Amino acid sequence: MHRKVFILAATLCIFLLSPAMLTAHGHHHESDSPEQKQGILLSTFGTSYPKAQKAFEHIEKKVQKAYPDTPVRWAYTAKFIRDKLASNGRDIPSPAQALANMKDEGFTSVAVQSLHIIRGYEYSDLRSVVKGFKSMHGKPRQLLLGAPLLSDPDSLEEVRDCMMDNIPASRKQDQAVIFMGHGTHHPSNAFYQAMAYQFQQEDPLVFLGTIGGTPGLESIIASLEKNNVQKVYLMPFMSVAGDHARNDMAGSGEDSWKSVLQKKGYQVRTVLKGMAEYDNIVDIWLDNLEDMTDQFPDHQDHEHEHEDHEHEDQED
Repeated sequence: MHRKVFILAATLCIFLLSPAMLTAHGHHHESDSPEQKQGILLSTFGTSYPKAQKAFEHIEKKVQKAYPDTPVRWAYTAKFIRDKLASNGRDIPSPAQALANMKDEGFTSVAVQSLHIIRGYEYSDLRSVVKGFKSMHGKPRQLLLGAPLLSDPDSLEEVRDCMMDNIPASRKQDQAVIFMGHGTHHPSNAFYQAMAYQFQQEDPLVFLGTIGGTPGLESIIASLEKNNVQKVYLMPFMSVAGDHARNDMAGSGEDSWKSVLQKKGYQVRTVLKGMAEYDNIVDIWLDNLEDMTDQFPDHQDHEHEHEDHEHEDQED
């Protein structure tokens, strides 16, 4: 009798306690998996030219359209640009400052998309910052870095085709086009040389030169002379038409590419439009961004289910 009473009492206790136990278990599970907060950080060299800023506005508009529910932040990698803007009352954070702010805001997943042209010094510094945050306690649980515009052989061909399409329709076949890139002493300057080769293979009168590396303008002028070119189009091979495009390329100073070519007797037409103002170029950066956002938790779950269903035979 006593044994039956004991069993009945024990059963009743378990029944009464079980809702509390389940509730406690639920809270514990929730703390292990806090709500996801995903964000995008667009990182670029930067510009202090108001007219050039429209290139970044164009990028942000396209990113916001592709990710309407995801907050977008900006960071400039060039300190002298940030300092110049700050003196005029406009504060743009560095990548480290921007990531620290996003950490404080509670972002759990951040896709950092580089808007640089190549994997040069600025991109290398950005990568170091991202790696540093990955090693920190309390970092966003998922921190990814997207590739710059030129990052592999396929990207060279894609950018070539896009920029060939972006040449003004008024250009005739016997007229030359010279794209001005920044250039660098970093080993990644090889991407500019490879890009120049790509243009030449597509059209012998389309050139890419740089102001801080190779190839330079001198070798291009020698080719113009050999081909009896009369008119030249100058176009920036930079994300924005900022200081270099407006002064070094199209300026009135005697050392600008426009002035040098005019002194040689060429007719020169300048196109002051940054690469980030062209939809087809921005789409390449967006593809790189998508490669990261596809790894965000909600996308991962969806993709995993899709792969299990559709590609089960490929995983065996």
